[in-house]
Amino acid sequence: MPLVTTTEMFKKAYAGHYAIGAFNINNMEIVQAVTEAAGELNSPVILQASAGARKYAKPAYLKHLVKAALEEFPNIPMALHLDHGADFETCKDCIDGGFTSVMIDGSQYEFDENIELAKRVVEYAHAHGVVVEAELGKLAGIEDDVKVADDEASYTRPEEVEEFVERTGVDSLAIAIGTSHGAYKFRPEQCTLTKDGVYVPPTLRFDILEKVAERLPDFPIVLHGASSVVPEYVKIINANGGRLDEAIGIPEDQLRRAASLAVCKINVDSDLRLALTAGVRQHLTAHPDHFDPRQYLKDGRQFVKDIVKHKIKEVLGSENKA
Repeated sequence: MPLVTTTEMFKKAYAGHYAIGAFNINNMEIVQAVTEAAGELNSPVILQASAGARKYAKPAYLKHLVKAALEEFPNIPMALHLDHGADFETCKDCIDGGFTSVMIDGSQYEFDENIELAKRVVEYAHAHGVVVEAELGKLAGIEDDVKVADDEASYTRPEEVEEFVERTGVDSLAIAIGTSHGAYKFRPEQCTLTKDGVYVPPTLRFDILEKVAERLPDFPIVLHGASSVVPEYVKIINANGGRLDEAIGIPEDQLRRAASLAVCKINVDSDLRLALTAGVRQHLTAHPDHFDPRQYLKDGRQFVKDIVKHKIKEVLGSENKA
């Protein structure tokens, strides 16, 4: 099966009240882990590359790693998506390079300027059979080249979504309802501390999501910054020389609820980074004599595969939906 767009994926996900995982890829181990997990669980999957990933791994390498995954799992629907395209030129380069989906992130611009940029990308993408995601509202946090301070973040305004989608022609919309990028999504003082010493973040703005869904019936919504910052991996990292104190993510029960509503795509990046790092750190602590990358990266890859399988089964609900 060749790469597909997200169109059919999202139609089925919306109707079935589940979401598709969009997993950020940066190297061979992550591509292998994500696609093996999807293959074993018969789940559709979105492989997405950010500007940082393309700079690190090089576009040609990423393209051929994904091609290898398609050969390995020919029956699994896979889309290749650009995460946070900063401008028309970047989106065009990815469209011309074989991506089946691109995100144009004009959320830092004023409403009309965001629309004009998204519309330009849509016109070029649709002419080449590629779908487009845009963002309305602004998420806080840091992810590669995306850096937004807390005081610059803003929730999506439901009263703007119909006009935005109609004027741009985008195929899906990323909204801001309280998720954020990076491993430090919330400060401890924003959370409730349980008697077991666990920080519970504030609830996502489901009221905004519900209003958006009312205004855009059957239209796929996307959640960025939706990693849970798995406490188990944070503990492993810190127990093996790391310093990730007070890293707090999005509770999985909130993500499951979002997936049962209008959210058809949930982005996962930080959890993959944490999993890979936890596996590598634990291995090197247990085996200080090892220096072969195949030894410790094998463990890192397994950690990533494990968390992707967990997300597919317990959070996304996309198992056996291929």
